[in-house]
Amino acid sequence: MASSTRQRQRDSETDEKTNEETQGRVCDECDGGTLVKSEDQGELVCDQCGLIVEGANIDRGPEWRAFNHSERQNKSRVGAPTTQTMHDKGLTTSIDWKNQDAYGRSISSDKRNQMRRLRKWQERIRTKDAGERNLQFALSETDRMASSLGIPRSVREVACVMYRRALDEDLIRGRSIEGVATSTLYAACRMEGIPRSLEEVAAVSRVERKEIGRTYRYVAQELGLEMEPVNPKKYVPRFCSELELSEEVQVKANEIIDTTTEKGLLSGKSPTGYAAAAIYAASLLCNEKKTQREVSDVAQVTEVTIRNRYQEQIEAMGIYE
Repeated sequence: MASSTRQRQRDSETDEKTNEETQGRVCDECDGGTLVKSEDQGELVCDQCGLIVEGANIDRGPEWRAFNHSERQNKSRVGAPTTQTMHDKGLTTSIDWKNQDAYGRSISSDKRNQMRRLRKWQERIRTKDAGERNLQFALSETDRMASSLGIPRSVREVACVMYRRALDEDLIRGRSIEGVATSTLYAACRMEGIPRSLEEVAAVSRVERKEIGRTYRYVAQELGLEMEPVNPKKYVPRFCSELELSEEVQVKANEIIDTTTEKGLLSGKSPTGYAAAAIYAASLLCNEKKTQREVSDVAQVTEVTIRNRYQEQIEAMGIYE
């Protein structure tokens, strides 16, 4: 949607520029007509004799028209765009699992056996060595974890590019593939501003939290990744949504975080625990009480952490029970 809006803006700017350039130009053929740009074809023509002075721009789109998604899919003769989330970047042959021809009719048993062998060999030759097989496994693990965490496609692309960089610089040696894949996904979430805690990433991973943290620090240092501290306010909307709290509680929690952060309470504290305590305090102030157990289950922190941060925050706010 945003790209189409920018394209329309560029087209309108180009049309305005062309109109400014052609304004006042007189046709050389009839010496009386004014050159104007036609709205339908984009051609520069004379309004008197109809002479076409300049032709239309090249249309780089398809020669066919489609009015819905299914029709566009059926008429398209190209594959999906390249992607970093696949080991071969999507440049591969795909053999459909259906045993049907182009008209939807069932194929013979001989052809069926031939297609089965082709699928088997296509799957085998997609990876030429152990390195590509390991890359395929790592990228599939990244995609699996990203799907479980609800991470958008753009962040998955960043995580896969980061893993490829780690592979090129030989950072995988001596470490598990799952650990490096998980740490690059966590790093991509932090770089792109997607609030996912280390506990949430570890919950969908096949490696322990301690190994993920250790590998993440090593990869970030070796690749020179500049990571800013996570803002606790980024966790507030998701936590409030899962707790079914109102917008008023969310605004109050953000106010508590801003006020207490200015007083230096955030330094050295876990952002998820800090956000959870602010939400708990805001729910009490807005008469939408949630228990510490409910908040801790959503934020994946202990109740002790929420109690400690909560006491610090209400004292800094000047609120006394």
